[in-house]
Amino acid sequence: MSQTLNTKRSQRDAGGPYGKIGQSLNELDDRMGIAKGGRTFLDKIFPDHWSFMLGEIALYSFVVLLATGIFLTLYYVPSQDLTTYTGSYLPLYGQKVTEAFASTVNLSFAVRAGLLMRQMHHWSCDIFVGAIVVHMGRVFFTGAFRKPRETNWVIGTTLLILAIVNGFLGYSLPDDLVSGTGIRIAYSIILSIPVVGSYVAFFLFGGNFPGTSIIPRFFILHVLIIPLVILALVGAHMGLLVRQKHTQFPGKGKTENNVVGTPMYPVFMAKTTGFMFVVSGAIALLGAFAQINPIWQFGPYTASRISYAVQPDWYMGFLDGALRIFPAWSFHSFGHTIPLEVTIPAVIFPGILFNLIMAWPAIERKFTKDNAMHNLLDRPSNRPKRTAAGVAVAVLCAMLFIASSTDVIANFFHVSLNTVLWAMRVLCIVVPILAYPVTYKIAREMQGFAGAGKRKTTNIVTRTIEGEYVATPAPVYVDDMEHENEHDAVPVPTYVVGDDEGQSDENINGVRRIPR
Repeated sequence: MSQTLNTKRSQRDAGGPYGKIGQSLNELDDRMGIAKGGRTFLDKIFPDHWSFMLGEIALYSFVVLLATGIFLTLYYVPSQDLTTYTGSYLPLYGQKVTEAFASTVNLSFAVRAGLLMRQMHHWSCDIFVGAIVVHMGRVFFTGAFRKPRETNWVIGTTLLILAIVNGFLGYSLPDDLVSGTGIRIAYSIILSIPVVGSYVAFFLFGGNFPGTSIIPRFFILHVLIIPLVILALVGAHMGLLVRQKHTQFPGKGKTENNVVGTPMYPVFMAKTTGFMFVVSGAIALLGAFAQINPIWQFGPYTASRISYAVQPDWYMGFLDGALRIFPAWSFHSFGHTIPLEVTIPAVIFPGILFNLIMAWPAIERKFTKDNAMHNLLDRPSNRPKRTAAGVAVAVLCAMLFIASSTDVIANFFHVSLNTVLWAMRVLCIVVPILAYPVTYKIAREMQGFAGAGKRKTTNIVTRTIEGEYVATPAPVYVDDMEHENEHDAVPVPTYVVGDDEGQSDENINGVRRIPR
């Protein structure tokens, strides 16, 4: 018997089906009791639908953001002190620039893979915010924000706000001409806040613009404080997702009380790991071949210089457009001036927009009197009012984004800038108003047709010998066929209760033996 146990195969069999990993986990379970919770987590079911992967794009782009951000932090110098540039980019050689700008240029040209990391970081930020927007759009139009998931909707909206703010802070750190202009606009927006604006701007900037403290303070906010808050909110978001289960579209075998799909392990883990590599690879390709934010072409920030055809990142476009087209109104009274052309589009409008988004679950519940629990999703056409309202807001933001390019539009079409401004003012009001009834009408029309919204199979047209054309339906798409996946039984750990004497808690042949 002892000779048999000395063979490698016998030793491996004695260790159970999970070997040393299983033994290590058993030791950990003895101390923390995590086996039951871990099994529940690994058995969690995820519905099979492509739209549920949108949130994962945001998650994995955030992972790339953190990884590349750590690399950039090692070389970036957050200082507004002036220095003479003596790096490898000759057009700037000998010029007086801030250390923040000089270190960013050196990072791009003198650090191995520095430019790749910079561009991957920038692209992943744009994708991160975009994925959050599209993911929240899916949640909104399908009603996934309803009870009991209102808290997760608020967390998602807060994540979007923090992502936009942190994106702006990171965009400002190089201290180039474009980012410096953006900081100047931010300073003006803060000043436009009634009563407290001048105090907040003074304390934030450490004095009048530009001061000497704003870049170091932006740096701490960008790399430490806001990322920690985002990490905490992402953890809370994922925890609620696991606790409340996943929503799913109506279909065969799907009810409000079950989840139909694939388990976390091994199917979903394999799928999501592959998807993580796809997202990371796409960001790496963009960083390698698609130039973004070439600050050496813009030059360092100087208040007397201006730039043309350069807009902020896309997620700031709605705010830039609102500032450009709003009329030059102001309020003068009691010895004070409130610049309404800044306060309304840059303070009041974003405040109303994001508060409306955050409060939407409560607003809809109040008007619909719907307090039931919802685990099945809506088709957007089945909720025409909600769908029309969402499209109207999306169209408004799109029109404001277009308005952020008024100077480019005027120059390209050779028309007056004033004409473009007035045209965008009218369009930003008229187009969203028209979008609501048009969307509402389309949604109501779709309700009257069975299968509306699903992709149609084409007809195969053939010609007979006699010259007659005959149309026959093409085969149904594989994805549209009803099918059920066959899964192997999930292995369940076996626990055997031994006698009081003569039994140990060791793992024998994969069976945990524990005393009474």
